[in-house]
Amino acid sequence: MNQDQELLELVKTLSGRVKALEGQVKSLKLVNAQDVPEEVLVAIAAGVAAYTGYAGEKKQPRFAAQPKWAKGTRITQLNHTPVR
Repeated sequence: MNQDQELLELVKTLSGRVKALEGQVKSLKLVNAQDVPEEVLVAIAAGVAAYTGYAGEKKQPRFAAQPKWAKGTRITQLNHTPVR
C-alpha cells in the first residue's frame, strides 16, 4: 500500500467521522430548540449554584438622603461643572 492510498483511506475515515458528528450536532440543536419554561431554567440554575457552593447575597438598595443629594447638586452647579 503506498502513501496515496493510505491518505485516501484516512480521508474517507475522517469524512465518515465528520458526518457522524454533524448528525449529533443537529440532534443537539433540535433538543436545544425546544422551549424550556423559565421556571425550569431558574430551578436548574439554583441547583447548579447550590451544588457548586455559591451562596447568593441579598442586597437591598439604599438611596441617599435628600439633603446630601441636593447639597451635592448645588455644589456642582456652583462650580459650573455639568451634572452627570
